[in-house]
Amino acid sequence: MIKAVNLVKNYGDFHLDVSFEIPDGTVTGIVGKNGAGKSTTIKAILGLIRPDGGSVTINGLQPLMLTAKEKSAIGTALSDSGFSSYLRVEDVICILRKTYPTFDETFFRNNCISQGLPFDKRIQDFSTGMRAKLRVLTAISHKADILIMDEPTAGLDVGARGEILDLLRQFLLENSDCSVVLTSHISSDLEGMCDDIYLIDGGRILLHEDTDTILSSYAILKVDEETFERLDKRYILRSKKEFFGYVCLTKEKQFFAENYPGIVIENGSIDTLILMMTGGN
Repeated sequence: MIKAVNLVKNYGDFHLDVSFEIPDGTVTGIVGKNGAGKSTTIKAILGLIRPDGGSVTINGLQPLMLTAKEKSAIGTALSDSGFSSYLRVEDVICILRKTYPTFDETFFRNNCISQGLPFDKRIQDFSTGMRAKLRVLTAISHKADILIMDEPTAGLDVGARGEILDLLRQFLLENSDCSVVLTSHISSDLEGMCDDIYLIDGGRILLHEDTDTILSSYAILKVDEETFERLDKRYILRSKKEFFGYVCLTKEKQFFAENYPGIVIENGSIDTLILMMTGGN
């Protein structure tokens, strides 16, 4: 289990203060706009930065207290890190072979071939998508018990994003006991993969919800001003003034469908949740 209790980190005007739990065998998404605090949270989990307050633990231990063997059970793919650009994939394989006793070289080589990653080409000559694929393959090739990925599809086109997501889905099918943390500002990438979602903004968690609940119970209401005045505001989480009236976020889609016939109700998504919770009035 990964657990944070009042985890605090300060950078100038930015203040992170979050608490969360990620149970074993759960795929959790941390979503939010750029600069919301997602990467800072990931770095604190991995022990790459020291908290200014509170705590974060992995299986009850602070990150810096983990043994080399325990650290090797964590697979990571960070958007702002990777192997030296002067290395070739063959060099990466040698590093992984020496670093991880559980490194599955056959799996890694086969996927490099299927993903079009040449073994004898320097990483500096890889495209952005190829580098992202290499980071993901590195993370999932040594039978990790915990997988942590920070913006694995950032900056990629639709095709490259789809290929990386397919790699992750296959990994999850074959490793259902693995705990996974994924951050993204492209939230639709996570809808078919994550069990639950934490929405973070300005260094604070605004919402924690099961993904199925977001997709089945949340909705966007589009109403004119007259109808807005009549709405039961108890079930409105956020509202936003538009030229035609109001856009409203609710968790009680069925209530409004039954009690306000004729209003426009659109199914919820993680993207609309972010937009309304971080940008609504």
